[in-house]
Amino acid sequence: MNRAPGELTAALLADSGNDPTLLVQHLHRLQLEYSHIPAGAVEVLAEELGLTEAHVRGVIGYYSFLHDLPRGDYDVRFSDSITDHMLGSRYLLQDLAGRLGVEQGVPRPDGRVTVTTTSCTGMCDQGPAILVNGRAVTRLDNHRIQSIAALIENRTPLREWPAAYFRVDDNIRRKDLLLNHPLRPGDAIAALLELGPERILDRIDAAHLLGRGGAGYNTARKWKFCRDADGGADGRDRVVVCNADEGEPGTFKDRVLLNSYADQVFEGMTLCAGSIGARRGFLYLRGEYLYLREQLEQTLRERRAAGLLGTGIGGRAGFDFDIQIHMGAGAYVCGEESALIESLEGKRGIPRVRPPYPVTHGYLGRPTVVNNVETLVKAAQIAVSGADWFKTAGTDRSTGTKLLSVSGDCERPGIYEFPFGVTIRTVLDACGAADTQAVQVSGAAGRTLPPGEFGRRIAFEDVATAGAFMVFNNERDLLDMVQNFAHFFVHESCGFCTPCRVGGSLVEALVDKLHAGHGSRYDLEELRTIGGLMKAASQCGLGATAPNSVLDTLEKFPRIYECRLSQKGYEPSFDLDAALQEAREIAGRDDAGAHIRDGL
Repeated sequence: MNRAPGELTAALLADSGNDPTLLVQHLHRLQLEYSHIPAGAVEVLAEELGLTEAHVRGVIGYYSFLHDLPRGDYDVRFSDSITDHMLGSRYLLQDLAGRLGVEQGVPRPDGRVTVTTTSCTGMCDQGPAILVNGRAVTRLDNHRIQSIAALIENRTPLREWPAAYFRVDDNIRRKDLLLNHPLRPGDAIAALLELGPERILDRIDAAHLLGRGGAGYNTARKWKFCRDADGGADGRDRVVVCNADEGEPGTFKDRVLLNSYADQVFEGMTLCAGSIGARRGFLYLRGEYLYLREQLEQTLRERRAAGLLGTGIGGRAGFDFDIQIHMGAGAYVCGEESALIESLEGKRGIPRVRPPYPVTHGYLGRPTVVNNVETLVKAAQIAVSGADWFKTAGTDRSTGTKLLSVSGDCERPGIYEFPFGVTIRTVLDACGAADTQAVQVSGAAGRTLPPGEFGRRIAFEDVATAGAFMVFNNERDLLDMVQNFAHFFVHESCGFCTPCRVGGSLVEALVDKLHAGHGSRYDLEELRTIGGLMKAASQCGLGATAPNSVLDTLEKFPRIYECRLSQKGYEPSFDLDAALQEAREIAGRDDAGAHIRDGL
C-alpha cells in the first residue's frame, strides 16, 4: 500500500474521467489495495462522480467483495459450494481459523487476516478452493492449510507463495465441435467482411443457435432485435456485452473458455458488433476470476495491434468497435442480464422490471445484446464453418453441442463437451461416477434427478442446463445439498421483491429445522406452499428457481425428509426456553421454575 486512499482515488479518476458508471470498478480497485473502502475515498468518489455518499455506501453494502471496514492484509474466502463441502472445505476452514486464532468472518485484531466463506469460486473441479486477496488457491488439503497459516503469520507476500498453490487447470475431459475447432484470430471477422451482416445473421439463424447461458433464447433473433431498435442519434449507438459472470454453483466452463479460447470469445463479440452496428463492448468478468484479467487484457492489446479491435477493423472504414473489461464484485444475481447492466452502470445489481428488454433499452438506455461466453464462441465458429457444420451435432431443436462442468462424486471431474441429446447416464459413465444417488443439473437453480431419470437427455426440450452437472453418490445426505442451496439463495438475493427476500428466508428456516430433526408434516406442506409462491411471484429467475431443489427432493427423494420428522404434529422453530438461557445465567438460576417447559 504505497499510496494514500485519496491519492489513489484521484489517480483512478484522472485515468477514467468523472464517469459514474465506473463506480463499481473504482471500488473494486480500492478494495484490493486497502482491504476495504476508506471513508475518505467514499467522499471523494461521491463528490467527483456527482453521486451522494449514501449511494456510494449503498453500492459497497450490496456487493459481497466490497467492505467499509478493513479485512486485514489477507482476506481468505473459502468456497461454500456443496461440492467443496463434500471435499472437506468446512473442516479445512476450521483448521485454518484455529491455527490463525480467528473467528469466522471476524478480522483479527492485529489487522493480519480475515477468514470467511464465499458462495462459489468456480473451481469445483479442483477444490477445495479459496480466494486470498482475490487470487484462487486450489486443491487444499491439511498440508497446504498448515503452510498457508505459516505464510500468513510470516506476512509472506502472495507473489512469494508457492506457484503450485495458484495453479488452475482447464481439466478438459472430452472435446467435440467447439473445443476441437479453434479459429485463427480474425477468421470470423473475415467471414463478416466477405458475407456482410445480413448473411451472417441468416447463417446463425439457420444454425438455430440458442443461448448457452441457460435461457436458450434464439441468438440471431436477439441480434436482429437489437440491430432494428432505435440506436440513438447516429443510429449506431448499440452495445455488446459478454456475460462472464458464471456464478451458478458447480459451473466453471466459462473459466476454461476465457483461459484457453479468449480470442474466440472476443471474436464472437466483434462479430456481433459488426452484425448489429455496435461500437462499444464489455466483458463482465466475475470477481472470482480476477486472476484471468491480465491475460485477457493482453489478448485485447494483441487484437488491437492486429487491427481486430479499435477503428477500421479488418481494414474496413467505419467498422469501429472496442471492448472493456468490467469486474464483478461478488453478486450472483448479476448473472441475470438486466442486473448485470445495472452493475455495468455503477449501481447495485438489482434486476429491472421487464419489458422493456435490454435489446431495446439496455446499457444507459441503449439497445444492448447480452450473450453468454459459450454462445459468442459458437457464433464465431458458425460464421466461419456454416450452419450445416454446426447442425451435424445435437437434435432438431437443440443444435450443436453443450459444455458441461462436471463435479462431485466422480473419478474425473472437469469439462465435457457432448452433442445435445446426450443422456444423463452417458455423462455419468464418461466421468467415472458410480453408485450415483442423484444428479443436480444446472446448479443450485437447476433440477435434481434420481436414477429413474438418468435416461433423460441434456437438451432444451428435455433437461435444459446452463452447464453445471453435480454428482452425488449414495453416501451423501441430499438434505445437506438442499440446506446449502437454501442458504446460498438467501445470501445472494438482491432483496428487491418480497417473494424472494421473505420466501427464501422462510424456506431456509424450515430446511434448517428439518435438518436438525425438529420438522413436521406441516413444515413439509409449508415448504411446498412457499416454494410455489416464490416460483409464481418472484421478480426474476433467482427467486423463481430458488425453491427448485426443495420442491424436487420433496417429490423425488421424500425419504430424506421423512427420516427427520419429529413425532409431533407441529414443533415451532423458535425455542423460547433456550433463548432464556442467558437470562438464567445472569440470575444464577437453573431450577425448574426458571425453565419454560419445567416451570409450566
